[in-house]
Amino acid sequence: MDAGSGSFRVVGFIIRELFENNNFNMLKNLAKYHIILASNSPRRRELLSGLGIDYEVKIIPDIDESYPDGLDGTEIPVYISKKKAEAYRTTMQPDELIITADTIVWLDGMVLGKPANEDEAYAMLRKLSGKTHQVITGVTLTTSSFQNSFSVVSDVTFSDLTKEEIDYYVRNYRPMDKAGAYGVQEWIGFIGVTSLRGSYFNVMGLPVQRLYSELKNIK
Repeated sequence: MDAGSGSFRVVGFIIRELFENNNFNMLKNLAKYHIILASNSPRRRELLSGLGIDYEVKIIPDIDESYPDGLDGTEIPVYISKKKAEAYRTTMQPDELIITADTIVWLDGMVLGKPANEDEAYAMLRKLSGKTHQVITGVTLTTSSFQNSFSVVSDVTFSDLTKEEIDYYVRNYRPMDKAGAYGVQEWIGFIGVTSLRGSYFNVMGLPVQRLYSELKNIK
């Protein structure tokens, strides 16, 4: 279920209040910033809310997510996350901290993005079946005075998926909004993922442990 941006702000506010009332607010250094999550992904909103910080969602539609040829798997999502950040610079306020991110699925040197339709989703899952691939998320943190980018890689292995299993997942979950045509937190992850090395939350779309570490170091 995709809640609105106001709901996620309320959740983040409640968690933050609980932390402060128990003298357990671990990101007090962010108090001077108005944090912006520049993402329409409900999964990223859910994960960022879990860090116990208040934030607002802002979306600029139709940002160009193309990238130059020759970039490797770890460079592509970082490049796109920086590109997304640049789109916000003209309207950025002095107290804002903007979080932008991009996630790709990398298989045998090729990017599997979001499928355009069910046929593409089916084809992507057939490629992933029985193989190990990488899920790579690039994140950029931007203020008026600094910018920091990083990427996180997780290895995911699928069992051999049957045609019936793929058909069932694509028809019932319609994963056209997900890189690689799957959500690890959904049915296909329950029955198909045999191993995962690295951050599980990175596979969902936001490496929150690394993000927390980077936010903790912001002055």
